[in-house]
Amino acid sequence: MQAAQTDLYPTFLQPILQVLLPQGAGDVSLTNGVEGLDIETRHAFLNISITPIECSVVCHSDWAKTVFEPVINRLPRDAAKRVTISKEPYLVLSVISAGMDAGNRVMELTSPLALAGIPILFITTYYSDFILVPRKKKDTVVQALLARGFECIEDESSYVSPAVMSHGRVKSQGSEPPSTPPPSSASELQKRTFEQLKKRNVVPYICEGLSLVQCSGRDVSELIDMSSRRPHSSWQANGNGHRTSWLDNMDTKLYTSLIAVLASQPKFLSITLAQEDAPSLLLDKTLLSVFGDSLVGDVEGDLVPIFLDLVNLPLEATGIVSGVAGKLVDEMHMIETGVGAELSYLSTARAGAVILSNEQSMKALEVLKPLLEKE
Repeated sequence: MQAAQTDLYPTFLQPILQVLLPQGAGDVSLTNGVEGLDIETRHAFLNISITPIECSVVCHSDWAKTVFEPVINRLPRDAAKRVTISKEPYLVLSVISAGMDAGNRVMELTSPLALAGIPILFITTYYSDFILVPRKKKDTVVQALLARGFECIEDESSYVSPAVMSHGRVKSQGSEPPSTPPPSSASELQKRTFEQLKKRNVVPYICEGLSLVQCSGRDVSELIDMSSRRPHSSWQANGNGHRTSWLDNMDTKLYTSLIAVLASQPKFLSITLAQEDAPSLLLDKTLLSVFGDSLVGDVEGDLVPIFLDLVNLPLEATGIVSGVAGKLVDEMHMIETGVGAELSYLSTARAGAVILSNEQSMKALEVLKPLLEKE
């Protein structure tokens, strides 16, 4: 599979930068006069992920409509077909799971939702795990997680719509068969997941030479205790009566470096901005020099993503994260050996990436490939 940057990315660079502007969204001069972008629709959550498969943006639904949709409408018809905005609004849940290693968290958070038949997107960041779920499933989601002993932090301002830019792809065509009852066990879930992936010709692969690091932006206000999993909230009113956001505490060097990297069309970059966390970045290790000392974390890390191109699956497909992660945990005995501490996951709108250490990613690929090879 060719790992090429999307040819549509330059078209969407300006809208991507627009949602990153530190000025208030209500400044008409910065929003080309569009309506609906006021102080109340500032992002409570924003993820921009650029991978060899696609560029995926998770932002407030008003931003998707007023910033990205007009750009899509101006594209030639064939190009516009390769770009999607989800019709279903999503809710972002931040789940505190202190004391668990990463692999255990992925399993504990996703399996109850998969067994309940709920489609999700899952994003692991430096501080938190975020689950994106259809807003209409909110009550079911919260009940499923509370039943497993989790504390769910939800915010009405966290409703989002992922805007997706991808290269050479169209949405899967045709109607989906009637939904079947959710799986009754983890083993049945894994079996169904790999049957579905195999049927849709999903082949796991690694991009040679791509090594990642998971970092956080250095918080210049020192409001965030780096030793704590949850930082102090910065979504407050400042002295001028205006709400602040993560940008008020972002290092200027980090911000300008981020703009420079986005403008260069990176091979891999995922940045997550959440109202109660410092900026979190999962990025190509070769980009570290651009950020200098504006990042903290294991900059000597060596993480490798295993990509799953899910373009042929409907966005509402269920069980992918839990099924794949669960199989790896079982087959590689991660929990017993402590390797599960290294496993994380990144969902984009039409793809997924299982992220492990270099050594473990090779072993994981050996587990996944035979399960998905055509007979």
